[in-house]
Amino acid sequence: MLVSCLLVLIGFALLIYGADIFVDGASNIARQLGMPPLIIGLTIVGFATSAPEIIVGSVSAWQGKTSIAIGNALGSNITNIGLVLGFSVLIFPITIASNTLKKEYGLMCAATMIALAVMLDGHLSRIDAAILLASLVISISWITWIAKRSSADDPLLTEFAQEFSDESNKPDALGKAIMKLLIGLVLLLLGADLLVRGAVSIAEFFGVPDLVIGLTIVAIGTSLPELAASIISLKKNEADIAVGNIIGSNMFNMLAVLGIPTLINPDYFAEEVLHRDFPTMIGLTLLIGAMVFITSKGKLVRPEGAILLFCFFAYQYVLFSQSIALT
Repeated sequence: MLVSCLLVLIGFALLIYGADIFVDGASNIARQLGMPPLIIGLTIVGFATSAPEIIVGSVSAWQGKTSIAIGNALGSNITNIGLVLGFSVLIFPITIASNTLKKEYGLMCAATMIALAVMLDGHLSRIDAAILLASLVISISWITWIAKRSSADDPLLTEFAQEFSDESNKPDALGKAIMKLLIGLVLLLLGADLLVRGAVSIAEFFGVPDLVIGLTIVAIGTSLPELAASIISLKKNEADIAVGNIIGSNMFNMLAVLGIPTLINPDYFAEEVLHRDFPTMIGLTLLIGAMVFITSKGKLVRPEGAILLFCFFAYQYVLFSQSIALT
């Protein structure tokens, strides 16, 4: 048991460190190749920040544990909204000024509905995976189109331009960026393997279903890079980047983190996914939409952060209460 816990902790550490290097390398490669900062931020960085979830899900599916991958995808979205955004807002109340984020939020909602549609039959097949991944390609193309037509004074564009300006003029920047990308990928793969091995052992020891492990331990662990990135962005007064990272990550989780593991190992999943987990995720998704774009018109204050955190911990309580009742 002690060894399993150590594997999980080491896996977390490698995922966090590897994700940071991987995101940095991927964004700087794109910058060196001449991509505009806003497109890098909305596509490359969005995909790269979901790399821990994608790789953990793929490793899980490869080991025949697709339920962990499904739990990771849904649980990461719940964690990103409830824990990451809630905790961040509790520390740094924020104001969102970017119109681009409204359009990206709409894409995230569309991705959520597509994922729900292919899961309604209780089974994820390779055809479903193809639908999810095709939707991912369309979403990335649409985001790129949105970015190209965004207003020059959009705060998100300014924030990303400042974020990516440091490395672009350094000698051998492309070579260093590629090296970072490769090192980050190796650390992510190693961290994912250790995390999945440790999590599966813990699940077997306590008799907890793989799905619950994916929704809790694995989801929280793979969302830690988003938490760190959000707090750093808010400290720099880059609120639009902080929220944009969460929205983008959630969209990629629905399409890539579900799609790629399903392509590797199609499988049935527990009915609780549709009765408990997906409704929770949809509810939190609609809640932040109402908070940001309707009731407060771009502002998120500490009481709203507390509400999001309460929802997250209430959901964790329900998960573990039901798991204990089954053992």
